[in-house]
Amino acid sequence: MSGNRLTKLSLAIGLSVPPTAALASPQAFMSSRSFAMGGTGVAVAHPAAAGMSNPAMLAADHHQWSDDFGLILPSVNARMADEEETIDQIDDIQDTIDRFEDLDRGSNPAEAQNAAGELRRQLNEFDRDTVRTDVGLGLAVAIPTDSYSVGFFTSANLQATVRGEFDEDDDAFLAALENADAATLEAADLDRDLQSRGRVLASAVVEAGVSFARSLELDNGNSLQLGVSPKYVQLRTFQYTETVAGFEDDDFDEDDNETTKSGFNVDFGAAYAFGEEQRWNAGVVVRNLIPMELDSAASDDPRKMEEEYTLELNPMVTAGIAHKGQFHVLTAEVDLTKKEGFGYADDTQWLAVGAEFDAFRYAQLRAGVRQNLASNDDNDGIEEKTQFTAGIGLSPFGARLDIGALISDADVGAAIELGAAF
Repeated sequence: MSGNRLTKLSLAIGLSVPPTAALASPQAFMSSRSFAMGGTGVAVAHPAAAGMSNPAMLAADHHQWSDDFGLILPSVNARMADEEETIDQIDDIQDTIDRFEDLDRGSNPAEAQNAAGELRRQLNEFDRDTVRTDVGLGLAVAIPTDSYSVGFFTSANLQATVRGEFDEDDDAFLAALENADAATLEAADLDRDLQSRGRVLASAVVEAGVSFARSLELDNGNSLQLGVSPKYVQLRTFQYTETVAGFEDDDFDEDDNETTKSGFNVDFGAAYAFGEEQRWNAGVVVRNLIPMELDSAASDDPRKMEEEYTLELNPMVTAGIAHKGQFHVLTAEVDLTKKEGFGYADDTQWLAVGAEFDAFRYAQLRAGVRQNLASNDDNDGIEEKTQFTAGIGLSPFGARLDIGALISDADVGAAIELGAAF
């Protein structure tokens, strides 16, 4: 059995999704600061992150040491949800297949029968277990001024879901091997005979844009910031379905499994600073004002049972409020629209709170929590409920290093970002 067998098996026992599913895009990109503060940013984003959170914040009043220039180079975050220790199960399945194939089944039929029974149990337990992975990458530069502020940003977000599907014929085949004679066991070839299918579904959104913002002084002494981010967007989908025996690395890379679509879109944002010394700030952003959608590839091979799925990028509205002081930032925000889940991921509509405590501008301690308000009673995939976040920031002499972490009943995640601000 080849050294690539584990990789092929982990993909082969893949994702099974209802044929009428509409697949939403991955979650919006978050800076590492936002990641550590419960995903918040609409009312607190620094200039460099404004284009990816709320373009109006590009012109907002921040600390004097971060109002003139901002740079993110780069920002990376990742989350993984594996409730049933699916990767460990794949390792165990791999070991059992190897043991069966390496046995001298003609002279040791009892051990081969036991291996077939163990494999049957493992595959049954693995059926419908799910792994979901989210990865984000961002780069940005911001140049705020007293008149107009401008920023440039690019980000890429990927979400992939893998789910097991144990074929009923394999169940019967392995059950028969548990009681088979030596000749039948010796003739068995799991690479050829196993028919368990797998489907891997992935979606990605890549953006590149420019943000413009301006601050307006109002008659009541407060200020209003308005921002817009025209951007170029590329949608990508990937679908691959195959039997365990048929998975090949070369096939996995074929362009026939992938679709792409590109177009222009726009985000709009506003922020309102008010209160004593304008320490309060309210923000709202509308992302992806122009709906976009992309159909996935679908094989006509009846053994793959592939259907055409639709990736949707719909407008998302988020509002937030924040209070800032010399040494603290407290914020809360809520999604006013729901994002439909991708594959076996949950629908999401986040209510989040976050905090940042500053130690004389050189270090920051951050924490946050967010709760999913969307109902997922009919969803049998990985749950998105309450997530807790934390992180630190180091910013000596204008350089920045931000680190964040996330944990929930299902997810673990981390983020890291390098940059500068002055």
